Amino acid sequence: MSAAELVIYNLGCGTRTHPACVNVDWSIHLRLRKLHLSSLAGSRAEKIRALPRDIVVHDLRKGIPARDATVDVVYHSHVLEHIDRDDAPGFMAEVHRVLKPGGVQRVVVPDFEHLTRRYVEAFGGEGHEARIADIIEQIVRREAAGTASQRPLRRRIENALLGDARKRGETHQWMYDRLSLTGLLETCGFTAISVVDHATSRIPGWNSLELDVEADGQPYKPHSLYIEAQKG
Repeated sequence: MSAAELVIYNLGCGTRTHPACVNVDWSIHLRLRKLHLSSLAGSRAEKIRALPRDIVVHDLRKGIPARDATVDVVYHSHVLEHIDRDDAPGFMAEVHRVLKPGGVQRVVVPDFEHLTRRYVEAFGGEGHEARIADIIEQIVRREAAGTASQRPLRRRIENALLGDARKRGETHQWMYDRLSLTGLLETCGFTAISVVDHATSRIPGWNSLELDVEADGQPYKPHSLYIEAQKG
């Protein structure tokens, strides 16, 4: 069986999509495009036009847009850490609901263990402050990434209309390592949990989708934790 024969949901896809997947996202640029506001978006117009056309515009806080037990694979990369810790079990329950028995969830998150080891290694030396920022900058940041470079008037208008980085879902609400993420998956009823890497998967033909790997085989999101689990 190839990846193209599977029903794969790519949640919080951003611009990292593949035609073989159901690509789901809720970015501000997608919402502007859905409202046909690209002509009013000024400097954002080019980003809106460049978005892949095969994205389902959906707010995952309202659940995953799939029927019960109809999906072979649920994949999400750098999404879980943006969900409040108290809401993470509910999100996992939704993943469990849509997966077929034996279906696979592939989770990619920033690796807190790796980040903290890098911080300790750099302690007191070159890169010390940068290693702190790697861990907490996206937790404490208030300014949305797309707004910081705008002119003052547009910046004020966008912040008033769209809110700060947290309201837009840009900030990290929790961090995971291999132990805490395994524990969450176990608590939510997943089995056969294993830590893998960017190029390793039990999903047939996974690397052909190039969601976790670049064309040269390098990881798309370095310093990430990759875990796969099955619905029993």
